[in-house]
Formats: sequence, structure tokens, C-alpha cells
Amino acid sequence: MIHRGDLTVATTGRGTYDVTQGVRDIVRKSRAREGLATVWIQHTSASLIVCENADPMVRRDLEAFATRLVPDGDTLFRHTDEGPDDMPAHVRTVLTQTSIGIPIVEGELALGTWQGLYLWEHRTAPHRRRVIVSVIGE
Repeated sequence: MIHRGDLTVATTGRGTYDVTQGVRDIVRKSRAREGLATVWIQHTSASLIVCENADPMVRRDLEAFATRLVPDGDTLFRHTDEGPDDMPAHVRTVLTQTSIGIPIVEGELALGTWQGLYLWEHRTAPHRRRVIVSVIGE
């Protein structure tokens, strides 16, 4: 059985946005008991991560690290068509991921106790991001 669902995430700018429940809802609607949920983001300046879900400071620290690693306005970058955060957002996306596969066990995402699924917005301005969830299972 194959099932697909979409999420639209309205971001307010750079940061992480919890999409765990939205993906869970799509998996539950699929009625798959065992299988795989593939989560895909259709953008080149935002990504997906599985991360600590209990302490928001973990995600804040990840943002601080990414800012240090790939600063906005770095003169190394030539692609600045949409501003000083344009190319850094693309680099951040390449360094993280645009697709995550999560097993489905007994009808639920097999995330650990302290794991959540997040959309990581790498642009400073608000955006509407589309996430596609494909469920393959039985």
C-alpha cells in the first residue's frame, strides 16, 4: 500500500519548526502497520532534521553552530541574488538533508523518546514550505 500526504509549514524566518505531529497524522491516516515514511522537503534553502525534542536549547545551539560555520554575507559567496542569507541557506541545506526515512512500527513512527522531526528554515525571511510524506507499508 502506498499513501501520500502533504504538509505546508509557514515559517517566520530562520529556525526549527516541529513537524512530527503532522507526519504522525499522515502515517496514521495511511493505516500502515509496518513500513516506511519518507519525508521530503521541496526546497533548496530549508531542510529536515531529526533532533532532540525535550530541550529547545539543543536546536538553538545547532543554529548558533550553523551561523558560525556558514555566516550570512560571507564574501566567499557569489550567489547573492536574494540577499546575504541566500547562499548560506543553500550550503546549510546541502550539509543537512532534504529527505528522511522513518520506519513505521505497529502503526507509529519509530522515533525514539527524545526524537522529533523538524523543518529547519535557513532563510531569515518568512516562507511557506511544502513537505511531502510518502508512506509505503502494509
